Amino acid sequence: MIIAPSLLAADYGKFAREAQRVARSGADWIHLDIMDGHFVPNISFGPGVVSAVREQCRSFLDVHLMCSKPEILIDPFRKAGASQMTVHVELGDAVSGLLWKIRSMGCKVGLAINPPTSISTVRPFLRQIDTLLVMTVNPGFGGQEFIHETLPKIQQVAAWRRAGPGFFHIEVDGGINLTTARECARAGADAFVSGSDLFRQRSLRRGVEKLRKAVVQAGAGVLQGAAEPSAALR
Repeated sequence: MIIAPSLLAADYGKFAREAQRVARSGADWIHLDIMDGHFVPNISFGPGVVSAVREQCRSFLDVHLMCSKPEILIDPFRKAGASQMTVHVELGDAVSGLLWKIRSMGCKVGLAINPPTSISTVRPFLRQIDTLLVMTVNPGFGGQEFIHETLPKIQQVAAWRRAGPGFFHIEVDGGINLTTARECARAGADAFVSGSDLFRQRSLRRGVEKLRKAVVQAGAGVLQGAAEPSAALR
C-alpha cells in the first residue's frame, strides 16, 4: 500500500521544509498537483517548484497534470525530476499519444479519471499505464468532501486488474482520511493521496503510519490474484 501526501496542502511559506518533512515521514510518494487554471479553475505549481522539491529529497515524485495541454509540459517536468506523470482520460483522442510520450521520457505513466466520467473510458489504456488515478472529488481545490459514488469505479477497475495481463496501481485522491481510505482499500485501491487530513496532524510521520495501518488492514487480501508490482513502482 502506497501513501502519497499531497503538497497542495502544505504550508507554502515553508515549502522546502514541508518537502523534507514528507520525505522523512515514511511516505512512499510525494504527490504534486499541477493546475493550469483552464482544465481546472485553479493554478498551482510549475516545473520550478517540482525541481525545488527534487533538490530536497530523493522521493518518488507523483506529478498529476490537471492541464489542457500537458504535451507542452511533459519534457519540463521530466527535467524537473518527476518520477511519474499522470494525464486525464478526459483529454480524449490525445490520451494515447500522451501516455506514449511520458513513457518515452523514461517516466512512469499515470492516467486519471474525474468523478463524472464513465469508467469505461479508461479500459482501452490499462495495458499502457503504471497507475490509474480515480479522482474521488472534482479536481481543482483541496479540502473537498469525498464522493462515495466513486467507489463502484474503484471496484470495477480492481476487477479488470484481477482479470488483466499485468499490475497497475489504483490510486485515489480527494477527501482521503482514515475512514474513506479504508473504504477505498476495500474496493481495491492501493495508493492513497491525502492532503488536508495528513498535513493538519501535528506529526506527519504518525499520520502516515496510521493511514498505512488502516489501509493495509482494510485491503488485506484484495490484491490476491493480481501480479505483484515491480520494486520501481512501490
